[in-house]
Amino acid sequence: MQSPGSQDRPYRSHLRPACLPCRKRKSRCKIEAQSLSCLMCRAHGTECEFPTKPQSSSIQGKINKGQKVQARERTVSENAPRRPPHLTLYDHEGIADGRPAIINDPNSVVLDTPWDGMNTPKAHPTIHHGPDESQQTPLSIEDTENENPHIISPAMTSDSQVLTDYLSTMGSDGCGIRLIRPQRPKQANGTRQVLFTAVQKRPVGLTISPSPSHTKCEIIEKLLGPWTEKMVDLFFERANICFPLLDEASFRSRYATAKDRVSPALLACLYANSLIYWRYEPQLTGQRPPDIRFIWNLASEAAQSELFLSPGMSTITAVLLDVGGRPTTALVGNGVRLGSAISLAYSLGLNHDPLSWDISSSEKMLRMHIWWSLLIHDRWSSLAYGTPPHIQRSFYDVPQPKMEYQLNKSDSPRRLGAMGIFVALSRLTNILDYYLQYLYQVDKDADTLVTNLELRLNRWVESLEDGARQVITRGASLHIPGAPNLRLAYLSIQLLTHRIRMENTRSRTEVDEDDLANQYIQIRRTAENILCLVQELQEEHLGDFWLPISAFTFPSTVTFLLRCALETGKSPKDLAESSSFKLARDLVTALRRHRDNSGWDLGDICLAQHAEVIEKLASPVQAVEDSASITSFGDLMIPDDLFIDDFNDIFSGF
Repeated sequence: MQSPGSQDRPYRSHLRPACLPCRKRKSRCKIEAQSLSCLMCRAHGTECEFPTKPQSSSIQGKINKGQKVQARERTVSENAPRRPPHLTLYDHEGIADGRPAIINDPNSVVLDTPWDGMNTPKAHPTIHHGPDESQQTPLSIEDTENENPHIISPAMTSDSQVLTDYLSTMGSDGCGIRLIRPQRPKQANGTRQVLFTAVQKRPVGLTISPSPSHTKCEIIEKLLGPWTEKMVDLFFERANICFPLLDEASFRSRYATAKDRVSPALLACLYANSLIYWRYEPQLTGQRPPDIRFIWNLASEAAQSELFLSPGMSTITAVLLDVGGRPTTALVGNGVRLGSAISLAYSLGLNHDPLSWDISSSEKMLRMHIWWSLLIHDRWSSLAYGTPPHIQRSFYDVPQPKMEYQLNKSDSPRRLGAMGIFVALSRLTNILDYYLQYLYQVDKDADTLVTNLELRLNRWVESLEDGARQVITRGASLHIPGAPNLRLAYLSIQLLTHRIRMENTRSRTEVDEDDLANQYIQIRRTAENILCLVQELQEEHLGDFWLPISAFTFPSTVTFLLRCALETGKSPKDLAESSSFKLARDLVTALRRHRDNSGWDLGDICLAQHAEVIEKLASPVQAVEDSASITSFGDLMIPDDLFIDDFNDIFSGF
């Protein structure tokens, strides 16, 4: 018999069961005195962890004589590091990379309060030792400093659920995998359970103190001086009301009481996003604004560093503020950041419908707002940049925005009107997705598809509420926040429809000249509506919310009008006097006037690309030698002297 000093735990002792790895290996579990792990775990290099299930009363009655053994075991247990179980992470080819992925810590803190768009937890957290379906426990595992919620693949959901249920019988709380069970019974549309696990935010061994994003945000605040709070006011008054990303009440409360716990990247991008409204705010009219280009570079660097070091839900919001900021300059950088944000959104499960989940209503709305914003930016960027969209309809089931999702009894008529415009824009974006599928599809029945596309667009117009319908059909009610942007978005899709029809008519074996002439007339009529919208814009409309992607509608329209003028004109004199050319010249003139008088930036790309060309073509003498070069202009061609700095570094920001 061995002495007690050589072996602290006899084999097959029920006072202390074998560790979990030895149970799995079915091997003898021996632990030496003053050792934190058994011999087998040390030999195999595995974590030595023992079941934490409390002993039953019957066992407790049999160990009265073993008080010394219990005391010694408690000492070992208290000194042992409490580490959660681990799973192995795999790369995209399914090869283990050797990094441990933390799944759960029984002593971790899970918040009962909803996440409000920031990386830090709210005050007064409640400790839970496992998911409780009777409570609405938020998914915001990212409220901890080092972990993020990461969705589990649908192919592994059932496997993980079996493992969770088995481990829960051993007192390990189901390995801490967060299972989202729909509150309603399974519907015919196949509502499924969704699992999340916790993964590390930062690369292994990397510690950042202070964070680069925090440093950038501090510099921005120094440059803004006493106007930082005014920038927050401008954001919620002009941008967030039209394109909701943040919950205003919770953000303002955190900003006022615990500003240091707000994501610095989110805060930096919010400041930069608001600077475009500086000139339209009477209180700031006499103040000199800081260099907006320099502020945007700092904000983009802050978002980029957080995207690499500790990405989370607030990082997506920061990127959306970055990509949605004005003036637009970094095309390639915006595309890269938007793609990164969409990939992160997939990993956080934002593409799943959360309405039936056992989480709070505020978190449901937050997740859906972020996803809707991603959809809008992705699809309109696809149309402007000429690249396929990242998000496919079959890969998400988040419902479309509805007024009832956002109604609040305390909302003002202005806010309610802005909500209606946002809902209409979201549904128009859904129609745009069908156009994008047509544009980037290789094999298609052109005539049939175009008819279906136009029918979808007309049905969308018929389904609008009175306020949004007047904006679309009559160009009225532009005082509603976001209404001018919606009007321009609709006209851009109308113009796209006529362009597709004209191309299909020209591609036929036998071209119908009357049909082709009708298409030219339809194009000029739509372009004239765009011109009228721009000419009628007042100061209040110019200071309203505009998606930066809307800026690409103007060069696209002018390019197409010049093409029509070249194809229908028979001489240089006919070119300069054609109705298409006159519309293009008037549009450039209106954009230049808004830029000179009000500093409106949405016409900058069009002016840089076409202003000089229009002036040359206005002279019949130069029209002949210049016309050949005009036909090679693309919709998104941008002069190097305007954006050369941005293309040198795709992450340089705005």
